[in-house]
Amino acid sequence: MMKERFAKLLLGEDMSGSGKGVCTALAVSNAITNLSATVFGELWRLEPLAPARKAMWTREMDWLLSVADSIVELIPSLQELPDGGGQFEVMVPRPRSDLYMNLPALRKLDAMLLAMIDEFKETDFWYVDRGIVVDDGGGGPCPSSSSSSCGRPSSVRQEEKWWLPCPRVPPKGLPEEARRKLQQSRDCANQILKAAMAINSDVLAEMEIPEAYLESLPKSGRSCLGEIIYRYITAEQFSPECLLDCLDLSSEHHTLEVANRIEAAIHVWRLKGQKKTAPQAKSKKSWGGKVKGLVGDTKSQVLSQRADGLLQSLRLRHPGLPQTSLDMNKIQYNKDVGQSILESYSRVLESLAFNTIARIDDVIYVDDATKKSAAAETVSIFNRGTGAPVQKKISPSPFSIQHTPYASPFATPTFCSSTPVNGNSPGRAPQPPPSKKNPPAKPEIKVEKLFSGDVEKVWTYAGNLSARKEAGDAPERD
Repeated sequence: MMKERFAKLLLGEDMSGSGKGVCTALAVSNAITNLSATVFGELWRLEPLAPARKAMWTREMDWLLSVADSIVELIPSLQELPDGGGQFEVMVPRPRSDLYMNLPALRKLDAMLLAMIDEFKETDFWYVDRGIVVDDGGGGPCPSSSSSSCGRPSSVRQEEKWWLPCPRVPPKGLPEEARRKLQQSRDCANQILKAAMAINSDVLAEMEIPEAYLESLPKSGRSCLGEIIYRYITAEQFSPECLLDCLDLSSEHHTLEVANRIEAAIHVWRLKGQKKTAPQAKSKKSWGGKVKGLVGDTKSQVLSQRADGLLQSLRLRHPGLPQTSLDMNKIQYNKDVGQSILESYSRVLESLAFNTIARIDDVIYVDDATKKSAAAETVSIFNRGTGAPVQKKISPSPFSIQHTPYASPFATPTFCSSTPVNGNSPGRAPQPPPSKKNPPAKPEIKVEKLFSGDVEKVWTYAGNLSARKEAGDAPERD
């Protein structure tokens, strides 16, 4: 197995041996990504990894990361003479500074995630495959695929994440101790996610911009941005926040497209500024020319600075934004093996942490819905025969694609698009037309307005992480 793995690395994934394979950096990155997909997949359930899969992950990651042991730099070091005659300075090898700082941190995050997953051994919740719903009374499975037929609260997630098993909790919900442990695990996974994202973004920022990306850029910033954004960004009074308020950022697809356009315009203007300053530096040698070159910025520099500020504001609003076109080009054309190891390792840990949070949120949502349903049934006994039925206000499901806090460029495809939630949910019976005998109920309209407004809120993690995938794609990371 070890020979097979390193044969793929040496051949650049080209089994013909003709030298048409990918570079070593991309081969290592693909090997780490494929290993993560093989071992963890999408993490459908909160349960410990099989011993064979866990051993496979540990063993093969040690093989792939062993490449980093040979990436060193020489640093000065003081050593004592053997006879005690004094000290002398010699150059000793040490892992390169970025690997020396980030690789041990990633190993620590990896160990914490595996330990967290191993803790889900004896849980108070369980899973049922789609189409098989266990009866509350323990009388066997119900043949219906709808959970409402067995007395369970239906979820938007069951319609959108059809490939995932359904979590189940006791009729009265999870015990307080189990719920507290789930929340602690979620908080820990959230911190791991933010740390992995920070390392990944730093490594991507340090990678060189490939020439293939620069050559594919349009000739002008206007063609990159479009007329509307270009008109705002070239105005005398420019405010990034006001411009973002005017743009359509309702979906992740639109937001990512705007980020790609802004990023392309930044580099177009920077290239223009470099072309203008290069001949001036050679021709102008007088004192007046030097002073004139220091006074003020050119138009291209000002526009690139404005676009850079606009991109930073967009990333602050959407910190979980997927990788842009520039990021993917950097990964594809990167030649630095050390940066490739750090980027791929942090990316797969980010994916694993996100999927762990998503599975914990699945259980928490089902627990909340079960407790609210039980409480509503208790209240309905006392309100029976008192008039209009009592409607429950249920928070939007975290399993809905529209309210998922993160996503990855490697998304699981869905066969049906997400249906937007409006005032009348699919499971609610249609309201009768208003008449003299049956006037419209004001409390119900108020509840529907609250429900619709609540759905439009962005689902956040830890108060600073927002949506990361468009509404039409599933939020799974692979």
